Amino acid sequence: MVEKNVTIKNEAGLHMRPAGEFAKLANQCTSSVKIIYNEKNVNAKSVLNIMAAGIKCGDEITIQCDGDNESKDLNILIEAIENGLGE
Repeated sequence: MVEKNVTIKNEAGLHMRPAGEFAKLANQCTSSVKIIYNEKNVNAKSVLNIMAAGIKCGDEITIQCDGDNESKDLNILIEAIENGLGE
């Protein structure tokens, strides 16, 4: 299992579009992917779970990957967040 903290830069936080983009990327990962935020453990492969977490701009989250390609998957997801998830 690997994990890394990252700060959300999107002005509106993880609303529908960036949450959907993140879930889409997470679903392409072979490892399990979780977001840890405010003591919540969120399944990152579900756009609804991501949106329900209420993650806002400036919030720090932890991305956690566990599986065969965990390091590669983590790097892809962190890079996507740092690049604004398409926004």
